[in-house]
Amino acid sequence: MRAPRPPRDHACMDSVRIRLMSRDDLPAAERAAAVAFLEGDRLSRRVSEPEPEPPTAEESRRWIELVGYFLSVDPAGCWIAEEGRDVVGFAISQNRGALWYLATYGVLPGRQGKGIGRRLMDAVLDHAGGRPVLLSSTVHPAATRRYRLAGFTLHPQMRMVGTVDRSTLPAVRGLREGRDDDLEWMDRLDTAVRGAGHGPDHAHMLETLRLVVSDASDRRGYVYIDERRGRPELLAADRPETAQNLLWEALASTRGDTLVNCITTGNHWAVDVGLAARLDIGQEGYIAVRGMPAPAPYLASGHYL
Repeated sequence: MRAPRPPRDHACMDSVRIRLMSRDDLPAAERAAAVAFLEGDRLSRRVSEPEPEPPTAEESRRWIELVGYFLSVDPAGCWIAEEGRDVVGFAISQNRGALWYLATYGVLPGRQGKGIGRRLMDAVLDHAGGRPVLLSSTVHPAATRRYRLAGFTLHPQMRMVGTVDRSTLPAVRGLREGRDDDLEWMDRLDTAVRGAGHGPDHAHMLETLRLVVSDASDRRGYVYIDERRGRPELLAADRPETAQNLLWEALASTRGDTLVNCITTGNHWAVDVGLAARLDIGQEGYIAVRGMPAPAPYLASGHYL
C-alpha cells in the first residue's frame, strides 16, 4: 500500500519534514514525547496535585516498546516531524478493521503553533481512509481547536482518583480470569460497542496486563487491569450492569491510589461505582469521534482506545 503524502506547508517545509517513522526513530521520538507530555501535565496540573515528573527509565522503555509494537502492526500510521536530525513531533495512529484510532500524538512545546501539529494530523487522518475515527484529547486549546475543525465531535471526559474504601467493595460473582481463547468473542463485543475489534491489541495487552472477563451469554464483558499501577486500563461490556461488576473487580485489585479515566457522559455507570468507592471525581479532556458515537458501556485506554 502506498503511504499517504502529507500536504505541503511552505511556511515550514524548508526546516521541518513530515515522514513515516522507522524503528531507528524510536529513542528520539520517546525523548520528544517525554518533553511534550511533561509540559502538558504541568499546564493541566490541579493545585492539589503533585508537580509532574519526567518519566523514569522504565517508563521510557515501555513507551518505546509500545510504539514499536504499533510500528510493527500498522507502520503506515506512524509519523514523525523532523527538523535536521531532531524529532520535534510525532503522531501514532492505527487502523483496526473498520476503525481508526490515534494512539499518541505530540509536538515539542517550543515548536507548537507553527503548523507542525496540523501537518502531522493531516498525515495520520489520511491514513484513516474514510474510516470512523476515535481519539482521546487533552484540554489543550490548540489541540481541541484542531480536532473540532477537523470535524470531530468532542465528548467531555471525567476521571476519578483516590484510594478505594475497601469497606464499600461488594461481592461480585460470575467473573473469571481471561484466556487466549476469549479474544475471539471479545473482538465481537468490541465490534458491537465501538464498531470494530481490537484485533492484535488484545494479544499484546494480554502479555502485560491482567484480564478479567464475564463470559455468560447474556453478560459479556472484559476489563484489563494494570496491577503494577493499580488501575483499570480498558473495559467493554454488553450492558452497564456487567460493566459495573467488572469495574468493581478492578477496584478490588488496587492498592493505594488508583485512577479511573476516559469516562464520558454515556458511561455514568462508572461514576456511580467510583463515588460508591469514595473516589474523587474531576474533569479531564475529551473523547473525540468522527463518523461514530462515543462508545458505551466502555472505558477507553489512552493508547489502545
